[in-house]
Amino acid sequence: MTTLDLATAHLDLPSIRNRVDIALGDFLDGKARAAAANRQPPEVIDFLRSFLFSGGKRLRPLLCVIGWHAAGGHGSPAPLLRVASSLEMFHAFALVHDDIMDNSATRRGRPTVHRAFAEHHRAGRRAAAADRLGSSAAILIGDVALVWSDELLHTAGLPTPQLTEVLPLVDAMRTEVMYGQFLDLVSTGRPTTDTKRALAISRYKTAKYTVERPLHIGAALAGASRAFRARLSAYALPLGDAFQLRDDLLGVYGDPAVTGKPALDDLRDGKHTTLVALALQRADRTQRRTLRKLLGDPELDDSGADRVRRLLDGTGAHATVEHLIRMRRAQAEEALDHNVLPPAADSALRALARDVTMRCA
Repeated sequence: MTTLDLATAHLDLPSIRNRVDIALGDFLDGKARAAAANRQPPEVIDFLRSFLFSGGKRLRPLLCVIGWHAAGGHGSPAPLLRVASSLEMFHAFALVHDDIMDNSATRRGRPTVHRAFAEHHRAGRRAAAADRLGSSAAILIGDVALVWSDELLHTAGLPTPQLTEVLPLVDAMRTEVMYGQFLDLVSTGRPTTDTKRALAISRYKTAKYTVERPLHIGAALAGASRAFRARLSAYALPLGDAFQLRDDLLGVYGDPAVTGKPALDDLRDGKHTTLVALALQRADRTQRRTLRKLLGDPELDDSGADRVRRLLDGTGAHATVEHLIRMRRAQAEEALDHNVLPPAADSALRALARDVTMRCA
């Protein structure tokens, strides 16, 4: 294979996705060989591999590569792609654990890891025991993904100065997503009119670790200053907010055949999102009473969900969130207008801004 200098070439995003997949596959192949040599059970690797290659946008690795290019990175891309792959492995950890906490049945149109593991080992066990086994095993599989994300980073072959620059950013990213997940947990089931809290949840749980930190990490690998990374944040944070706002809408209005996730989970859980907070703010007494009755009801059916959707539409919350998404994307694009980047990086960031805000899944 010809070595591609990502600093000077056009940024072919599908090709970068493919090369990240190759790096992840090679890493897991090495782990499988080591497990076989040590007579270790292969299930952890098998389930993690199945999850990693069941779909996914590879958004975080792409942004890492774009950040490196935006800051003028050059040379062999192999260490960069391994660092980018470590971000996808960390994402796998976060999703596996998130699905356990939300008790989600599907992810990317397939059973979640804890559900798949429970089903695989259900024979000869009571239902509750199989489900408990599935959750426990998925926690461990997620933990392995977290450990291996660290291993991918530390075995990328980075010179000491680069590794020293990147590690604080990785640590910050991990802490931020845990903090956001914690806020989400304690707010779920008790939605309020507090839009600031809803936005804070999305900022920490999604915006920073999905867009900002991957860009920062890639730029840091190219030696970017803190001031340059701050300029990237002016693009990243509003786009990350828009990404989560779109997720909130898809969680309520999305087609499960397209999103790969049920359209009832967020409503049954009573997720505290900007969409719900706006509806509660604007609802009259009768509408608010109905929303509070239905949101967080674990037995909510399709008919009840349709009632909630009509209220979200009737209060104007749905339309307002769509407006906020457009505004946040405009802010991100404006930041690019005021921040001269290499043309390929600028073009890629603009394309991603459109993709992540107009997506259907």
